[in-house]
Amino acid sequence: MRSKDVWEPSVIGPEDVQKPFLTRPKDDEKPPQWILHVDGVGKSLSNLTHNSEKGAYGEATAVKPMTRESHGPMQLTDVTGTLIAYKGQLGDYYCMAAKSVGLPCPDYKRMHEGFKAAYTEMAKRYPCFGYAAKIPNVDWWRSCVKDSFTRAGYEYDDETFEKVFRRIYASFGSSAPYSVFPDSQPFLRWARQKGLIVGIVSNAEYRYQDVILPALGLNQGSEWDFGVFSGLVGVEKPEPRMYEIALEKAGNIAPEEALHIGDSMRKDYIPARSVGMHALLLDRFKTPDAESWRQSGALVFPDLVAVQDWLTKEEAIAAGHKA
Repeated sequence: MRSKDVWEPSVIGPEDVQKPFLTRPKDDEKPPQWILHVDGVGKSLSNLTHNSEKGAYGEATAVKPMTRESHGPMQLTDVTGTLIAYKGQLGDYYCMAAKSVGLPCPDYKRMHEGFKAAYTEMAKRYPCFGYAAKIPNVDWWRSCVKDSFTRAGYEYDDETFEKVFRRIYASFGSSAPYSVFPDSQPFLRWARQKGLIVGIVSNAEYRYQDVILPALGLNQGSEWDFGVFSGLVGVEKPEPRMYEIALEKAGNIAPEEALHIGDSMRKDYIPARSVGMHALLLDRFKTPDAESWRQSGALVFPDLVAVQDWLTKEEAIAAGHKA
């Protein structure tokens, strides 16, 4: 169960192209520090996107303040649509939960529409998974799921619903509904090996940080260094504050030293650029919006392999200019 924000892309503007992201410092200088932000979950099925903007590339932000050991470059990365994608349809997991207690499968279309409406309402009333209202995560989702079934036309007694809900909650708190893009782990490890600080910025609840990403092999300390999750900070994209928090967590890096990689023009590219960061957009799913992103001046890549190649070339160009 992920916010629709989790599936969106990012881009880079023409002014960003003129300034290499990775530059080698002079002998008497500290290496630059960057933050890379990459969005993780992709839109594998339209049933799960909830009308979200989905790009082929993820979200990444590079900043220039603190590194793990030598105060080197830093990278910010979004999660959904950039690093990971959903598997199957929403109805698959609701169906399995219903069958586990002997109930028939709910209608997929009705369930999808019910969830979409219920989630939108809950997010409006209690944003950031109930952060400000201090609603426990499990209770926030219990209300959302119950309303989803009600809107879809299904009413269960309290005991039956609790069994169904527990199965759904456990499923979406595990690695089962997600898959990692094959280029995600190699890209993140490459960035950290280059001395970058890698950060995760996502409209997600705490389980993404503590359970889901580690279960998918994306671990803090080996693939990423810090995270900014809406359910833990009480702010969500496209609020620029999300990106300011990332800069602070990275050691108060200057925004112009940060690169954000995402898959949503509205939630990734625009807010990242508004605080002064560089930004890129991924178009993993060949969205029709990608052409308008390019026309607006954004750099759009098909995957993280292409982003890595581009950053490597930028680094080589910068090194040549300094030689």
